[in-house]
Amino acid sequence: MGNRISKGASIVLALVMQVTGTVGAAKASDALRCERAAGLSLAKCAKKVAGIQRDCFRKGGGICDHADPEIVAALSKLTSKVTKKCVDDATVQSTGYPALTLTALLDRLEASCLAETESLVARVYGGPHGAAWAGADDDGKKCIDTLMKTGRKVLFGTAKARMKCVNKQRKKGNCDLTKTNAKVTKLETKAIAKIDKKCSDQAPETLVTLTSSQFIERATEQGECMTAIAHPDVTPLSLDCGPRTAVPAPPRGSYTQVVLDHATWGTRCGDGSDYAFQIRLAPEGHPVENVVVQMQGGGVCIFPAQCASVGANLFEALSDGPETKGIMSNDELVNPFANWTKLYLPYCTQDVFIGGGTTEDFTGTGGPVIERYGAINVRAALRYLRDVLWRELDEDSEGYRNDRINMLFGGTSAGGFGTLYNYHYVLDDLQWIHSTAWPDAALGLDSGGVVSIVNLGAIAIPAWGSGPYLPPYCFGSTCAEGEKVYATAAPRLKREPRQQFLVLSNQVDSTQVSTTFFPNSPSWINKMRQSYCDTAGTNGLHYFLTPITTSTHVIATKEALFTGSSPAESVVDGIVMRDWLANAVTDPDNVPDAVAEGTLATSISGVNPFPCTVD
Repeated sequence: MGNRISKGASIVLALVMQVTGTVGAAKASDALRCERAAGLSLAKCAKKVAGIQRDCFRKGGGICDHADPEIVAALSKLTSKVTKKCVDDATVQSTGYPALTLTALLDRLEASCLAETESLVARVYGGPHGAAWAGADDDGKKCIDTLMKTGRKVLFGTAKARMKCVNKQRKKGNCDLTKTNAKVTKLETKAIAKIDKKCSDQAPETLVTLTSSQFIERATEQGECMTAIAHPDVTPLSLDCGPRTAVPAPPRGSYTQVVLDHATWGTRCGDGSDYAFQIRLAPEGHPVENVVVQMQGGGVCIFPAQCASVGANLFEALSDGPETKGIMSNDELVNPFANWTKLYLPYCTQDVFIGGGTTEDFTGTGGPVIERYGAINVRAALRYLRDVLWRELDEDSEGYRNDRINMLFGGTSAGGFGTLYNYHYVLDDLQWIHSTAWPDAALGLDSGGVVSIVNLGAIAIPAWGSGPYLPPYCFGSTCAEGEKVYATAAPRLKREPRQQFLVLSNQVDSTQVSTTFFPNSPSWINKMRQSYCDTAGTNGLHYFLTPITTSTHVIATKEALFTGSSPAESVVDGIVMRDWLANAVTDPDNVPDAVAEGTLATSISGVNPFPCTVD
C-alpha cells in the first residue's frame, strides 16, 4: 500500500526474521498457523477499527482518519500477530498463494481491515461524510448507533465462524458446515431482532435506505469477503466472494460473454431472461487491474403506453455485443485506454440501471410484464469482475487488494444515469477507491413541469424497489436529478484524487430534451447552461460540454468526437476529449472544465448565452 503502516509492518517483519531466521521451505503446520493467524487477526482488526469509528462519530460527528493513533495501533497489532506465525515468504506461499510475499500479505490484510470497516461506516452513517448521522434526530441517532453495533458484531462474528470452519477443515478435515451455517444464521437473526427493537421509533430504511434484514445481509456478505481475503482455499465453505469455480477466468485480450444464472446471481432482464454482459481482460503484458466500464443506453419507460412501444430486443441482453468505439476502442491509436480491461453492461430493464428486483405487469393496459432488475444486474456483474480480477492478481507477488483497482466507471444515455445512481456502490461497497465516474449524455436536468425527472422519481423509485440501491445519503425522489446527485455526493468525493464525476454531453441533444420532458430544445439548453454555472466548482465535479450545433446524443463512443477529428466544435477550448479523460486519470487534481459558448446563442432561436464566464 505504500503508507507508513506498511513500512512499519516491514520493520516488524525484519525483526521477526532476525529472531527466527529464514527457512527455505515451510512445514505444513507452519502454513496452518500462518493461515489461522491471518484470518483471525483480520477479523479482530475489523472489529476493533469499527469500534473506533463508532466512537469517532459519537464524539466528533465524523469518520476517523487512517492516521488516528488508535487505528494505527490496531493495524500494528494485526501486523505483529501475523508476523509471529507467517515468518517469511515461503510460509505465506505454503498456505496456497503461488507468489504472495509476506509484506504483500500484511498490506492485503491491512487494506481489508480498513476497507470492510469503511464500507460498514458508509452504509451506517450515510457515506464516509456521515450525512445520515448529521441529519438524524435523537431517535435516529440511537437507531444508527444500533446499526453500527450490530453490523460490527455480525461482520466480526460471521467472519470468525467461517474462518474457524476453514481452519478446522485444514487441520483435521472435519468442519461441520451445518453447524457453521447455523451459527451464522443465529447471529443474523439476533441482530435483526435487536435492530427492529431499538429502531421501533424510526425504521432504518428511513435513515439509510436499508431494512434491518437488508442491512444485516450486506454485513454478512462483507464477512464472506474477509474470509476469502485471508484464506486461499475456503473449502468446505461456498462463498459469493473471491476466486471460485463459479467465476471462471476468461481469456486475456478478447471479449467473452458471461451469462448469469438467475438462481445463482439473482439477476434478470426485463423479459425474464438471464442477464448477460461482455468482459475483455487486458491483453497479456498490460495491467489487468486498469478497467473501463460502460453501461449501455436505451431509453426508459415508466407508463404503460410508453413501455408497450419499447422493442422486445431492449428487454434482453443475450444478443448484445460490446461497444468498440471511442472510449471502448481497442485501437491504441484511438484510445489511451485501449489495453485496459473492459466491462460492457447491456441494458435490458428500462429502469436506468436502478431497479431493485420488482415486477411491473402492464398487460391490463396493453403493455408488457417488465422485470426491473437494473441495479441488481450492475452489482452482480461488478462482483463477477471483482472475483475475476482477484484470481488474476493473486497470481502475482502483490495479490488482490481493493486499492489496486483503477477504474473508469461510466455509461451512455440511460447508462449515464446508471452511473449517477451506482457510482457510490463502486466507492463504498467494493471500496475501489481509485475510481472515476464518466456519465455521458445523462445530465438529469429537471424540467420543473408536472412530468419531470423529480416527479417521475417519486413514482419509479418505489415501483422499481430502488431505494435500497441508492446512496444512503440521497435516496428520495429529488435524487433522480443530476444536480442533486452531484451536490449530495460532493462531500464524500476526492477522499482519493480520482474520486470525481467527469460529466460529458453535447449542448444540443434532442434525446435528452424528450426523455427528460422539456418542451423544446432551447429550454433544455438554457437549463443546462444555468445548471453548469450553478454547479461549476463543486467538489469532485468537472464538465466536458461540446457546443456542436446539430443534435448529438452521446459523445464518448463516437470516435470522431472522442479524438477531436471532426467537427471543429468537438475540440473544446483546445482540449480533445480523449486527452481530457486520460489526463484526469494521470493528474486528477488538475482537471479543467472544458465548456465553450460556441455559436448556439446566435444559431438557435431562444438560446441564451451562458450566465457565467466559460471560454
